[in-house]
Amino acid sequence: MNTEDIWRAVDAERRSLLQLLEPLAASQWRHASLCERWQVRDVVAHLTLSAHADVGRILVNLLRARGSFDRMVCETATRHAAESADHQLLEELRGTIGSRFAAIGTTPTDRLMDLLVHGQDIAVPLQLEHEMPTAAAQLALERIWSPRFPFRASKRLAPYRLRAVDTGWATGAGPLIEGPVSALLLLTTGRHAAALPHLRGDGVELLVA
Repeated sequence: MNTEDIWRAVDAERRSLLQLLEPLAASQWRHASLCERWQVRDVVAHLTLSAHADVGRILVNLLRARGSFDRMVCETATRHAAESADHQLLEELRGTIGSRFAAIGTTPTDRLMDLLVHGQDIAVPLQLEHEMPTAAAQLALERIWSPRFPFRASKRLAPYRLRAVDTGWATGAGPLIEGPVSALLLLTTGRHAAALPHLRGDGVELLVA
């Protein structure tokens, strides 16, 4: 994919996520997501904020979070969600379609990865199907595997060999963990409980242990 292809994939995921969210009841908006301390509505708030997180806003919120990046991400989302109605969050997400903004230090692929993974953070606990496009998941997985921050996947999973059965992507040496690229993406981003039922190989038992 070239840059414009990636942005088109980003918008496709934004539209797909809207289709997932639009029928939800108020109780589902307040259901726990896969993200610790975040309800579904907090995840949506994070996705809307990340579409226009300029340097000044990041620095202010980082100071407010006493220098902790993780705390900043968590608190900005929960604060914005608390100040917004469900329908407002939905409209803000709709308003991100067409945006070509990537925060400093990030790429369009990071926006794509965010949408793919957070879509599952919403769908899985609600027991809803939300398809992850294979090509987009492959691109996001490759992006996550290279930098150590913030997931440190290549370090955490260094003892294993990972293989995507639907794309042929493979890396590492050791006990095998294989499955669809979507499950490997969830694994590398720390969503083990959601990923492991879709993975197989000697490495899965070792990872669980």
